Amino acid sequence: MTSSDSVYSAFQTTAQSYGDRPFLHIPAVAAKAYADHAIDLTYGAALHEIDALTARYGASGLGLGDRVAVLLDNRAEFFLHWIALNALGVSIVPLNGEATVDDLAYIVGDSQPRFILALSSRRELAEKFGLPVVLTTDLSTLPKGTTAQAAPGPRTECALLYTSGSTGKPKGCILSNEYFYVMGDWYRNLGGLVSLKPGAERLLTPLPLVHMNALATSAMGMILTGGCIIQLDRFHASSWWSSIRDSGATVIHYLGVLPAILLNLPESPDDRAHAVRFGFGAGINAKHHAAFEARFGIALLEAWSMTEVGGAAAVIAQYEPRHVGTSCFGKPESFMDWRLVDDAGQDVTKGSAGELLVRRAGADPRAGFFSGYLGREQETAEAWAGDWFHTGDVVREGPDGSLHFVDRKKSIIRRSGENIASLEVEATLSQIPGVQAVGVAPVPDEIRGEEVFAAIILSDAAGKNEDTARAIVRAAGETLTYYKVPGYVAFRDSLPLTASQKLQRGELKTLARQLVDDGTAFDLRDMKSKSARKTG
Repeated sequence: MTSSDSVYSAFQTTAQSYGDRPFLHIPAVAAKAYADHAIDLTYGAALHEIDALTARYGASGLGLGDRVAVLLDNRAEFFLHWIALNALGVSIVPLNGEATVDDLAYIVGDSQPRFILALSSRRELAEKFGLPVVLTTDLSTLPKGTTAQAAPGPRTECALLYTSGSTGKPKGCILSNEYFYVMGDWYRNLGGLVSLKPGAERLLTPLPLVHMNALATSAMGMILTGGCIIQLDRFHASSWWSSIRDSGATVIHYLGVLPAILLNLPESPDDRAHAVRFGFGAGINAKHHAAFEARFGIALLEAWSMTEVGGAAAVIAQYEPRHVGTSCFGKPESFMDWRLVDDAGQDVTKGSAGELLVRRAGADPRAGFFSGYLGREQETAEAWAGDWFHTGDVVREGPDGSLHFVDRKKSIIRRSGENIASLEVEATLSQIPGVQAVGVAPVPDEIRGEEVFAAIILSDAAGKNEDTARAIVRAAGETLTYYKVPGYVAFRDSLPLTASQKLQRGELKTLARQLVDDGTAFDLRDMKSKSARKTG
């Protein structure tokens, strides 16, 4: 990248070559909440709107180093305003409109944005945080600033994405223009089963733009190759295949939960009536992998990365043999260095499981990675101990050099693609009257990948019943976003503790699976369904 490079400049370059080609398509079914038709934008038309927005923002005094929180859902407005702000060196802080007020208040307070940019439909939520609110339909209310105008560069902050960590509260990952470029450049140069054809691909994703997969991977992959982003509002099983067929999708992005749901649909003669060449994703249940590919005729290519890592050390199984059904995510490429180490930091023998450490090959091991955790210099340094990024993921190397995902070293639960910190859930549950002690762990879930399990010691042992468990989950739901509340609760007389009275996470995880398998735990997953959330 040159000193003038940014997401905006990359988009501008593509628009000069592919101005008449489609940039964004939102199917009518995904836009029905706010429009009676599909949304379509070419690169040329999008650039025209972006430049007009950039002028408006620049006139208000916004500039290099400012941040703006955005409540824009998976809408065209997200792309247009993000790229327009990026042209000025302004970073966005994406907010998930489905999160709780408490979750969002923490992010807004931690990131310190100048104002919140919101859709009209999100106005009531946006006004809860004590900051100026600007609606996309009325930029005349933009607060005036005095930021000095300067051109953004590769290291300029482009977005601040929050990711759950083992410390409980989410951490703000600072992502630069370079990060986004490296992500897209990695994608477009993969080859093998991932050969993106310039100006021809149509990539469909149901994933939220508040996460790096949709915001960085799919968006930049298409922007750097002149492809079209087909952005759904969310995943809808009933309209999934019709959206793929009607939109002419050639690529899909998925999370592990999607194949499981789609395999449960009745078989149809149209199961293979599509133009999709491959799916890009992670976390598919091993026993669903081959079955999905055989039924639908789509190669699901498992990949590995993290918000902190981006494309700087990403891996994907784009070449055969892909070892379908073994949680294989491919072989590392020459642009990255990697190691598998034990708890003492020593390299494990080939075939043994160890924590994956990664870095960029060459003089700068952090090139293309995140720029650090906002306001957490010590945690950033710990993550980069010894100039290796410590992923917290446990991996093993197969005989042919392919890497296979085993488990997570961190106390993270990954449910339907969402990272849930056990400590955050424990902190909430421990404040509920009647809860004396609690331990939270993941348990396997065939549909969601993992589910939240809580082992609870009650102050009054007489309350060990399902009614009490449901009351605790309802109380937790007043603070936690719905997907973070326990799907299983088991009441215990004790928890597995170390000599220093700390939770033995490994023992708790084993115990959790046992209690779910033998039916001792109360199954409360019905309380997390959409209908239950509306009526609860």
